Amino acid sequence: MTFPGGTSVSRLTVYTGACADGLEGGTPHLHTASTEAYVVVGGRGALQTLDASGFREIELTAGSTVWFTPGTIHRAINRGGLEVVVVMSNAGLPEAGDAVMTFPPEIVADPERYRAAATLPIKGPVVDIEEAVVRRRELAVEGFLRIADALRDGDTGPLERLYDSAVALVRPKAAGWRDIWEGTVAQETRRTAEILDALGRGDGAHLMRSALMESPQEERWGMCGHLRAHDVAHPIVH
Repeated sequence: MTFPGGTSVSRLTVYTGACADGLEGGTPHLHTASTEAYVVVGGRGALQTLDASGFREIELTAGSTVWFTPGTIHRAINRGGLEVVVVMSNAGLPEAGDAVMTFPPEIVADPERYRAAATLPIKGPVVDIEEAVVRRRELAVEGFLRIADALRDGDTGPLERLYDSAVALVRPKAAGWRDIWEGTVAQETRRTAEILDALGRGDGAHLMRSALMESPQEERWGMCGHLRAHDVAHPIVH
């Protein structure tokens, strides 16, 4: 049984270190199929977004809750100890490649170049991984700023081309994503429907099958910062 609603949950410490534009924060990216939510639990910062309606910046402080749908390019800005609980729809899809970073168009349009730019070293000294994280972020910020400048001039062309490239990148994965979705979100939806039907009949047999589950944290390098993620698809059942 996956996390409630077929979602996933992780805790995020947003990256520090200034980018080319002087701002500290994460790697701009979008999701092609999933909605993402930020619940801010500490520090302060901002969420910068790009979509067909243009550029937005929303201030984030403890207690802020924002969410954004597929296609919303987002960049977390850290202005002092920004800590976020991230809730993602479609548990498993973001981990399977749903996120596409806003590298310059010549990279996003080439699957091999995109993969080389996006992939971090699996092993090696921490300093090497940190340097790869910074390089990846700088490339994505470069592409983000190009699209932002175009949108300010009323030109949606670069945004549309990014969307086209993003769809081309993830299209080969769509069939596998459907299998993941069927085993998480769709399965949970069917289970709830069955429970409602049973309750309507006065049948509470499912209550005898109640269970407690736990998912220990796993630390890893995320796009927006250091992640303490939880494998909600394979929990410990107590």
